[in-house]
Amino acid sequence: MRNDIFSVLRRSPFFASKARCAAVQMIAVLACLMAFVTVAPNMAQAFSDEELRNIAEQLNDKSATTKVAVIEQMAADGDPRVAPILKAMLDGDLYVRDSDEHVVIATKKGKVYTHIDIVSGEESGESSSKELSKIKVNNRLRGALRDALATLNLFSPDLAVRTAAVEQIMDARDPAMLPLLLRAIDREEDETLLARMQLAEATMALAAGETTDERLAAILVLASETTPQIRAVLSQFVASAEAEGYQPEVVEAAKDALESVERRLSTWQTVGDVYRGISLGSVLLLAAVGLAITFGVMGVINMAHGEMIMIGAYTTFVVQQALAPFLPSGSAWSLAISVPAAFLVAGAVGVVIERCVIRFLYGRPLETLLATWGVSLVLQQAIRSIFGATNQQVTAPDFMSGAIEFSTGLVLTYNRLWIILFSVIVVAGIAAVLRYTAFGLQMRAVTQNRRMAGSVGIRTGYVDALTFGLGSGIAGIAGVALSQISNVSPNLGQTYIIDSFMVVVFGGVGNLWGTVLGAFSLGIVNKFLEPVAGAVLAKIFVLIALILFIQKRPKGLFALKGRAVEA
Repeated sequence: MRNDIFSVLRRSPFFASKARCAAVQMIAVLACLMAFVTVAPNMAQAFSDEELRNIAEQLNDKSATTKVAVIEQMAADGDPRVAPILKAMLDGDLYVRDSDEHVVIATKKGKVYTHIDIVSGEESGESSSKELSKIKVNNRLRGALRDALATLNLFSPDLAVRTAAVEQIMDARDPAMLPLLLRAIDREEDETLLARMQLAEATMALAAGETTDERLAAILVLASETTPQIRAVLSQFVASAEAEGYQPEVVEAAKDALESVERRLSTWQTVGDVYRGISLGSVLLLAAVGLAITFGVMGVINMAHGEMIMIGAYTTFVVQQALAPFLPSGSAWSLAISVPAAFLVAGAVGVVIERCVIRFLYGRPLETLLATWGVSLVLQQAIRSIFGATNQQVTAPDFMSGAIEFSTGLVLTYNRLWIILFSVIVVAGIAAVLRYTAFGLQMRAVTQNRRMAGSVGIRTGYVDALTFGLGSGIAGIAGVALSQISNVSPNLGQTYIIDSFMVVVFGGVGNLWGTVLGAFSLGIVNKFLEPVAGAVLAKIFVLIALILFIQKRPKGLFALKGRAVEA
């Protein structure tokens, strides 16, 4: 066509010269380019202005079925001007103007409504509410609007918007969205999102594929993924495949893919149970390690140990409230200050209890049990009198918020990860104190043979007081950690006292490494039993197993050695 135009121009008298012909050719090329530039922005617009107004007016139809059909038609053509209209309808901002019956987007500003033209997207006047009629939306229409917007968002320039749209399409699995999804796949440049789009395509092709090869290809793509969502897709397809008369090879391939996905998910579930067990074990370890020291060295059944944990948690609350005017909410400094403060406060309370009560009851473990139980009641009531009986909220630092989420369904929360790390640091610090300090040497000497230690000049009473203070201080540190994952209340310590005694007895009284192994073992076993038996029965089964174990090994996993101990 371009050559025909130029041949006619050359034959005309005005354009006889070569120079004029060259100039005309240049003008024609520029005209074509200008026409292309003018038309290009409108190429993505599937509707003309008049067509868009007409189809938008059908959204005011009385029939919900008609509205759904109109919504699907508007979304299927991919016109970018449709998204604001459907979004306004979903938000309740789409109206019909009574004066000319045009559909407009209206937003309230003061006492009037500002109109936005659906074609140009610009303001087109204002009116009162009496001059507008809202287009009504029910739950069925809301679902259709959300699906339509998800489809239109596939072409958004924002990667996050496109990603959310793909996830919504994955959940809906509507075969009607497949043509637009294929168009979006051709345009997508992000490799990660492209893979997700292809997975969404496979979920649709599995049910809507027209040939056996298409379904087998979709099953092959789905079998390579390890997510609960894909397991649900394959499980639903296998359940309905035989009834709907699919080919045997398709059904078998789907069953094999489902078994493969379930095996991999089961492996990841085991990893998650181990992580949750280690997380619970770290909490039990923090709660029990102080008790292991006092129980092992002094032979005191300290029922007030849980209250030392409670005191540490309330110290954290007080520190955070005191620093609130100076530090922003979620600051890590309040937590850093709370750790030594809780250790000192709980340790001081422990020393007072030992000097005032415990030192008169050495050698009588049952009487220490009753006495410390009475002390625990006194401490609980004192906390209720000071802070009240209601729970107190401690704000966790920002770095402890959030989680690492895997597509397999495994979730590793940051607060639990930090508590695991914190428990390891605490145990390492205690081990260093016991092994490399003079106080640790004296404590081990008193543990193994109290009389011999006293005969060589060790002040056993002094060691007892400091040991009880150390165990109580460690319990206070445990309270700091527990305040980050649960509410602070006067009954906080009672939640962990029984579990603490179980850990200490199972690991071996007074043995630090036995306490570590016992805490993590009981935590992991508990988390593996919970999905099968429930939380309450799981604890009962663990307790029964522990009783049977103690019948065979009364001294626990790692028994202390020494003449006094063996005697």
